[in-house]
Amino acid sequence: MPDISLTTLLLLCLAAALAGWIDAVVGGGGLLLIPALLLGLPQVPAAHALGTNKAVAIVGTTGAAVTYVRKAPVSVKTAVRIGLFALAGSMGGAFFAAGISSDVLRPVIMVVLLGVAAFVLFRPAFGTATEARGPVTRARVVTAIVLVGGGLGFYDGLFGPGTGTFLVLALTAVLHLDMVTASATAKIVNVCTNAGALAMFAYQGSVLWQLAVLMAVFNLAGGQLGARMALRKGAEFVRGVLLVVVFSLVAKLAFDQWA
Repeated sequence: MPDISLTTLLLLCLAAALAGWIDAVVGGGGLLLIPALLLGLPQVPAAHALGTNKAVAIVGTTGAAVTYVRKAPVSVKTAVRIGLFALAGSMGGAFFAAGISSDVLRPVIMVVLLGVAAFVLFRPAFGTATEARGPVTRARVVTAIVLVGGGLGFYDGLFGPGTGTFLVLALTAVLHLDMVTASATAKIVNVCTNAGALAMFAYQGSVLWQLAVLMAVFNLAGGQLGARMALRKGAEFVRGVLLVVVFSLVAKLAFDQWA
């Protein structure tokens, strides 16, 4: 592990805790944790920051997933199927990533995110118990596996930012879940995709394991708190956090594009 001052270490641990909380509620914790690692460890290659992020995030995501499964009506079987398809999709996306310019993708993603934010704002019932309707049919599950799993998995491998948030929105729309259940399902999918990415980073030796273990403790604590708050406060709380994360993601992408 590189030399890190006590102040930097404490700030990274706090960032890990907050990222765990955000991830557990609505996804998108990487928006905070990756920049924190890059800023806190400027001497470390970017690949090591990404690999360490995955090692930290998978612990908090797994803990949040377990909490959700115990208390929310989640279909683990469906979530794992989507997750495995997302894992395959992410490998395909990573294969094509070298030939795609992120400068081209950022404006498209910003437009999509702003459209999503407008949709959520002007349709207050979206993702609530009153909006969720009907049983989860086989057709919906197949659509979720192929389009949500494969499509967003491909996006995650190709570009990545906001995948967890997109997962919550897509699962809410396709499976007609309330946002709490969609967030719970997304956590299981995230565990699958994080495991695949972490395996690749570990194979390449791009994980700072000592730092990751310490930060993972804080990430797990933040994830547990976030999952419990989401379960207690319900869909409206998740919806509010979702909008904050979406606008934050748009701001970050805009800064990366034009700064």
